[in-house]
Amino acid sequence: MSWEAAADVVVVGTGVAGLTAALRAREIGLRVLVVTKDTAPAGNTGWAQGGIAVFRPDEHDDGDSVEQHVEDTVVAGAGLCSRAAVRAILTDGAEAVERLRTTGAKFDADSPGSLSRAREGGHSAFRVIHAGGDATGAEVQRALVAATGDGGIPVLEHHCVVELLRGDSGALAGLLALDAAGSPGVVHAPAVVLATGGLGQLYAATTNPEVATADGVALALRAGAVVADLEFVQFHPTVLFAGGARGRRPLVTEAVRGEGAVLVDASGRRVMAGEHPLEDLAPRDVVSEAINRRLAETDAECVYLDASGIGASFARRFPTVHAACREVGVDPAHEPVPVTSAAHYSCGGVVATVDGRTSVSGLYAAGEVARTGLHGANRLASNSLLEGLVVASRAVDAVARDLRAGRISRQRGGYEAIPAAAVVDRDLLQRTMSRHVGIGREARGMGVATRLIDTSSVVRPLRTRQAVEDSSLALTAQALLAAATARTESRGCHRRSDLPNPDNRQWRSSIGWRLDVSGWLIRCDTDTSQSIA
Repeated sequence: MSWEAAADVVVVGTGVAGLTAALRAREIGLRVLVVTKDTAPAGNTGWAQGGIAVFRPDEHDDGDSVEQHVEDTVVAGAGLCSRAAVRAILTDGAEAVERLRTTGAKFDADSPGSLSRAREGGHSAFRVIHAGGDATGAEVQRALVAATGDGGIPVLEHHCVVELLRGDSGALAGLLALDAAGSPGVVHAPAVVLATGGLGQLYAATTNPEVATADGVALALRAGAVVADLEFVQFHPTVLFAGGARGRRPLVTEAVRGEGAVLVDASGRRVMAGEHPLEDLAPRDVVSEAINRRLAETDAECVYLDASGIGASFARRFPTVHAACREVGVDPAHEPVPVTSAAHYSCGGVVATVDGRTSVSGLYAAGEVARTGLHGANRLASNSLLEGLVVASRAVDAVARDLRAGRISRQRGGYEAIPAAAVVDRDLLQRTMSRHVGIGREARGMGVATRLIDTSSVVRPLRTRQAVEDSSLALTAQALLAAATARTESRGCHRRSDLPNPDNRQWRSSIGWRLDVSGWLIRCDTDTSQSIA
């Protein structure tokens, strides 16, 4: 062991959930340490364009309410939301936003004291607040990073978590990590909050940054936790298309469609006309599927977003999108913007209550890595930042309660050797997942993908960040494939071309998965029930 550290709670990740958890821990007097494999500003949060969906009692549309926000969320979730979890999280939303504002986050205003509100896909009211037009995530991240620094919260940057450590009782004892030089060390803590973000790097094209390699899902599985709903990967319907480009792609926020932009094909025909009552503001899975169907019909690589109706105000309202478009030579105020779908958000993850508790004592999860029951089979637009704010704070409060009650306690944990795990060449894995486990899936293709990933796996010691990331991607890909193959229907953002209809008699429930003692994935459906404790 090259180094050691200790805390009451260690937070893994520096996005909205991770830094919110750290700030709450400091506020209530817990010794907190933040660990991140990159820098504090890195992660998904900074790329979020749309905003934060929240009902605020002092400013809202006539007829809007928390309950209406709940209904919109449940409808988008296609039968798999936990209504109790949805209500609990959304009810806490306004207070969470106000806490965020006290840290220094500044949102766009219509007039002094009145925040601007937008409407996005699936929402029945204008309730999405935003910052910098389309730079909400960047502003949230800026404010949280600044508050963390001002508060003197220690952050171990460039420290990659390899494994969660268990004590003699089976409860969490801390974690094993590699520092910037690759030296292993241990952080001792009775509680770990996973806030590691998503899994977009499973796919060749994604809106996620390079750090989104499913680390939290893999860490939790190897620690004995249950995961669920991994088959529900939301593909953002509109990312900027640039022929053949791979990796992180700039997204074109659906708030552009909220301002009146419409999707058209190469011949100018509306894509969403007749597809859904909300047409271009339909839920994302509906829009993504309609785009893919039109591409197949026309043998085209992309469709187009006609935002000419927004006119000269486009650059002011959507500066991030405008800059990205101009980089590829498109003036969105006067020219149609080429767009296509890309992997965007994981609706599933580590099964957790709305208080962040998982099936492993001492392990908590918040943000995109967690499956709380809020999103169900399809996330409602701009609910994600809100979930991170609310559940992260609740998780740290749960840690404090569990420490006081003696449900968790400090245990001595260490390691004997750097663990080894199966890895797969990342390019091969991403091409395989994109081809066979994207929007249109079917049994034969997923069988091919499963065999290819299994036969291409090589067990290696996890001595580098790349090895850790590749092992996380490999294990999560196997779990996602198992879940997508097992769900023999189409629901939400899980779309199977061989089974295009939902089956409410058999599949109106989640599929849970865990690793058995031999390291094999097994189903455990009964472990996905929700708790509001």
